[in-house]
Amino acid sequence: MEEAVRDDVTAQRERLMEGLRVYGGHYTELSRRFAAWLGLHSTDAVAVLQIAAAEERGTPLSPARLSERISLSTGATTALLNRLEAAGHITRTREHSDRRVISLRSGAHIQERADEFFGPLAHRLDATMSHYPPDLLTQFESFMADLNSTMDAHLAQPMKPGQ
Repeated sequence: MEEAVRDDVTAQRERLMEGLRVYGGHYTELSRRFAAWLGLHSTDAVAVLQIAAAEERGTPLSPARLSERISLSTGATTALLNRLEAAGHITRTREHSDRRVISLRSGAHIQERADEFFGPLAHRLDATMSHYPPDLLTQFESFMADLNSTMDAHLAQPMKPGQ
């Protein structure tokens, strides 16, 4: 790759990554506010959001998968799920043909509360996105999918000492 092109790609990558870091910070703050609004610890709220999002995608999480997603040990995840279940925020079901497999489902009120909290933001995001051509947004979706695949592949690599 020519040096000038490489420098341009590097500079653009750095600008895009900074924009994504800022977005990540906003997402973290929004999650913290959602947790406070629900009266939950932030980790509990993140778990509820992960469970609800997976459920919306039609792929409910297992406790083990949730543990991976929120970076908690299996013991800490069990304690978290016990708290959330006791409060009625989630249920554990055995809906798989293998009855040992547990699926996590959000409580009925969680989606309503999430819609109430995140609805105004969704309307603002829709308004912002409406300024861009659908083809550009489709390209951005592909770009984000590629970035996520790249990050997943990198994170799947074992860490070397000193990293």
